[in-house]
Amino acid sequence: MNTETALLSIDIQNDYFPGGRMELFAPLEAALKASALLDFFRRNKFPVVHIAHESVRPGATFFLPATVGQEIHTLVKPENGECVITKNFPNSFLGTPLLEHLRRLDVSRLVVAGMMTHMCVDATTRAAVDLGFDCRLIHDATATRGLSFADVTVPAAQVKAAFLAALTVLCARVQTADEFFAENGGPRAAL
Repeated sequence: MNTETALLSIDIQNDYFPGGRMELFAPLEAALKASALLDFFRRNKFPVVHIAHESVRPGATFFLPATVGQEIHTLVKPENGECVITKNFPNSFLGTPLLEHLRRLDVSRLVVAGMMTHMCVDATTRAAVDLGFDCRLIHDATATRGLSFADVTVPAAQVKAAFLAALTVLCARVQTADEFFAENGGPRAAL
């Protein structure tokens, strides 16, 4: 790995955790894996980009501006000097300076972690691939929730598996944090 690789930490925000307005399935476990990735990138002085969603559409019920729920969770809290980009759409590139920031840093590979697997992680990863980035998606550093369609309720684990299966066609690798660390000389995540 080299400095052409950046960590993209997407929407790991308080409203997705217990007590939040849009609780996901197993967000803490995913955030702990994302935290281990963040530590690895910081220790190696590789670029880190934090993405935070802010809901501005009428009728929004979570990630409302200037609320505790909209804040990035303490497990992956940005440090001074780390890039934080606020977005208003699932695709982190849409209407934000993300692409310009990554190009300015000469980033060509993204390691992706975040929430929700089926929404913002999916939309951002697909956009990144379309823009020419080599993407590594760390699946155990993502979380989602169950969904319903018509008379069918799909449990969170199946929602996540379906979206990850689709992303394996696009991504260079869809792997666990431990697999990522093993490939890149990092610590085994004991989480």
